[in-house]
Amino acid sequence: MDHIPTMAAMMTPFPFYVDISDSLLRARDLMREHEVRHLPVVKNHALLGILTDRDLKRALDPDLGLPPKDELFVRDVYLPDPYVVDDHSPLDDVLEHMATHHLGSALVTKHGRLAGIFTSTDACRAYSEHLRRIFPKPVGTDAA
Repeated sequence: MDHIPTMAAMMTPFPFYVDISDSLLRARDLMREHEVRHLPVVKNHALLGILTDRDLKRALDPDLGLPPKDELFVRDVYLPDPYVVDDHSPLDDVLEHMATHHLGSALVTKHGRLAGIFTSTDACRAYSEHLRRIFPKPVGTDAA
């Protein structure tokens, strides 16, 4: 690789998302079914925020004294104003911002519309691939 990749090359395209009026139980089921920890939150296809598995677990914790879980909705617990980047944003800038601000994800837009998501898991995967290109394993060794 002779240049820093952009988000378009590194993001997970077409992420699963929830509507702000969806129930938290639906969001939890979607996260479980697709094994994701971050869901963009939309209303009429406009990007509003993000819902993380951590936020969801806290909200559904019966010890917190919140309303019953079947009465909670995405709008009650999502995080507005998520970290949003354009699909042409360079990877190094996004990684630095995520590390500096302790963020687990960046929502990626193209022409102002949700196009993808880039998470810390995506970053780890990309870094491991990069290291394997630089330091190939000797022939005959087992893969990790």
